[in-house]
Amino acid sequence: MINRRHIRVKVMQSVYAMLQSHNDDIIREEKFLKHSILKMFDLYVLNLLLLVEVQKLAAKKIALSKKKILATKEDLAPNTKFIDNKIINSISESVSVESYMEVNSLKNWELDDEYVKIIFDELQKNNLYKKYLDTVEDSFKVDKAFVIDFFKEIIAPNEKLAEYYEDKMISWVDDIPFVNTWVVKSLSKCKENKTFMLGTLYKDKDDEDFVANLFRKTVLKHKEFEADIEEKTPNWESDRIAEIDMILIKMSLTEFVHFPSIPTRVTINEYIEISKDYSTEKSSYFINGVLDKISKDFLKNKRIVKIGRGLL
Repeated sequence: MINRRHIRVKVMQSVYAMLQSHNDDIIREEKFLKHSILKMFDLYVLNLLLLVEVQKLAAKKIALSKKKILATKEDLAPNTKFIDNKIINSISESVSVESYMEVNSLKNWELDDEYVKIIFDELQKNNLYKKYLDTVEDSFKVDKAFVIDFFKEIIAPNEKLAEYYEDKMISWVDDIPFVNTWVVKSLSKCKENKTFMLGTLYKDKDDEDFVANLFRKTVLKHKEFEADIEEKTPNWESDRIAEIDMILIKMSLTEFVHFPSIPTRVTINEYIEISKDYSTEKSSYFINGVLDKISKDFLKNKRIVKIGRGLL
């Protein structure tokens, strides 16, 4: 499921896009933001389905080998450990996976099957595959460990696959690392003799509401917060502050004022970490300094009023 940090990243990107385009259609931009988050689930399911399609391709190759005129002993009695893999079979038989695929018309691996072949070729060349096939132990534990390693070592880092995903949806560029981690967590949670169920996109309704509220309030209040920022950065012209830094600070102030259950220190730490990935080398220090000054001022003037968990 999507976590609060990645929600903040998605909101940051949407705020940046809206301010850059000078577009004031907040409803349309909010819809696009929610859509881009929903599409993350497509990416999550496509990765799971890729495991299934690679297994199907392996099964087809085994079937064809048996039909050879000069079939070898190995062709006639192949190693079926991979096509019998319990984890992949559980995904293949999952009603939740099949239903999502049908409702959302996820036919990518049917239409672009060359990527299934690319991954299968990489798998066959990897020592991980040979080692798995040679493993005598036949257990759920061995199958699970192999599938997790297969995804982490072969699928997740594949550059051609990443380029394919990026071509399909530009917002997936930043989602791929997060979704890869999500897939690994889902595989790790698989239990023997249990039906595979897709994860949920949001942890709860609060997280789902957090998306719209953070975006809307940041956009509507950004001019007001700009004045607060300028007051605490007298030696900086606003156009000298990196645009991403400015947006991250504005989002932080939105959380200070409009999200009473989120502790101020949690907000500051989250945006400092995001700045390390999306802004300049010194941004984290700058953002920390500005937010520390503003938070003290807001607390003094009672613009920050936290309740419950937010008091901690």
